[in-house]
Amino acid sequence: MADRPLKKFKADLHIHSCLSPCGDWDMSPKRIIQKSQEAGLDLIAICDHNTIENAGVAMREGKKQGVQVLPGMEVCSKEEVHILALFEELDPARQMQAYVYANLPGENKPEVFGCQVVANENDEVIAENPRLLIGATRLGLHDIVEKTHELGGLSLCCHVDRPAYGIINQLGFIPADLALDGVEVSRHVKLTDAHKTVAGIEKFSCITTSDAHFLADIGKVWTVFQMAEPTIAEIRKSLLQQGGRRILV
Repeated sequence: MADRPLKKFKADLHIHSCLSPCGDWDMSPKRIIQKSQEAGLDLIAICDHNTIENAGVAMREGKKQGVQVLPGMEVCSKEEVHILALFEELDPARQMQAYVYANLPGENKPEVFGCQVVANENDEVIAENPRLLIGATRLGLHDIVEKTHELGGLSLCCHVDRPAYGIINQLGFIPADLALDGVEVSRHVKLTDAHKTVAGIEKFSCITTSDAHFLADIGKVWTVFQMAEPTIAEIRKSLLQQGGRRILV
C-alpha cells in the first residue's frame, strides 16, 4: 500500500484556557478556537495546569471551525518541572487527569492564585475548579512520562530554556533514563537555534509553542509538522523523523 501524501500542519501545542489560574478570563474555549483560526493554525493543544476540563469543549468547537484540537495538560512534577502530556482522545486524557488529581494536594485560593473557570461553548461559566491547579503534584518525572506513554500520549518537557519550571534549571540536566518524546522551547528562542543555545537538549527533537495565557499570544510562534494527518501517531513519527515525517525549521 502506498504511503499517504504528507502535508504541512501549522501547530501551537501549548495553549492555556481560563481554567489555568494564570490564564486570562478571555481564554474561553470558543475564543481560543476563533483566535487559532485567525492565526492560521491547523492544530492546537489545550494544556492547562494539571487538568483537561476545558479540552472537551475546545475539541467540539474546533471540529466545527476546522481546527484540530488535542487534549493535554501541563503537569507539574514533584521536582517542580513542567511537562506536557498530549493525547488524541478525551478518554485517555481523563484517565491522566484522574491520576494527576489523585496526586495533587491543596485547594485553590482564587484571591491569591486566580480563578479556575470551566466554560461551555457559549462562553458561560459552568463551574470553578477548587483544586490547587498551580501547585506541584506528588508525581516524579518518571511517573508522569510512564503514565502518559501507558495511555498512548506524548511527553515533552516544557520551556527548557526558561529558569522557571524548566528541567535544565531545576535539575541541571535531563536524566538519561527519562523517556521523553521531545522538548519544548519558549517563544524567546528560535527553533532553528534551540539545539545550539540550550545545552543538554541536543539529542531531543524540539518544538516551539506560544504557551499562550492571553488571546493575543496564540500563534505568536508555532511548529510546522510535515506529516500525513494531525494525530498523535503522526506527531510521534515527526519527532522521530520516520517515513518522511519531520519538523520543518
